Amino acid sequence: MQNQIYSETGGQYAATTRAIAVTVEPEFLPAESDPDEARYIWAYHVSIANNGVETVRLRRRHWCITDANGTRHEVNGQGVVGEQPLLEPGNVFEYTSGTPLRTSSGIMSGTYTMEATTGEVFDVEIPAFSLDSPYQRELVN
Repeated sequence: MQNQIYSETGGQYAATTRAIAVTVEPEFLPAESDPDEARYIWAYHVSIANNGVETVRLRRRHWCITDANGTRHEVNGQGVVGEQPLLEPGNVFEYTSGTPLRTSSGIMSGTYTMEATTGEVFDVEIPAFSLDSPYQRELVN
């Protein structure tokens, strides 16, 4: 990846690749979770801002979801939430999705595959973000 910038502010995580800024804010959903059944649910709100000069379309997503046991699950697919949004310079696309885990914490990261109007295809980094719940056990070394 070129021109990557990473940051974390409060509960928001951000990365910028080729002037495409991706911000993610995860939220634990206690009402939908059941620790007794090892079911922990998170929502995550994503904002994708085109701060560049070229129009791009989000074609694919690739997520890596890792639980507290180190079990990794990968998700690949076209677009996001059933869409392949077109982002002209200055446009922002936002959506909310979710993920379940069998552990009380985990981490997600990934990439969006973008296609410029020139036909060029490139990946945009989704920042790694922590999935934390009040049920996670803290370990002290």
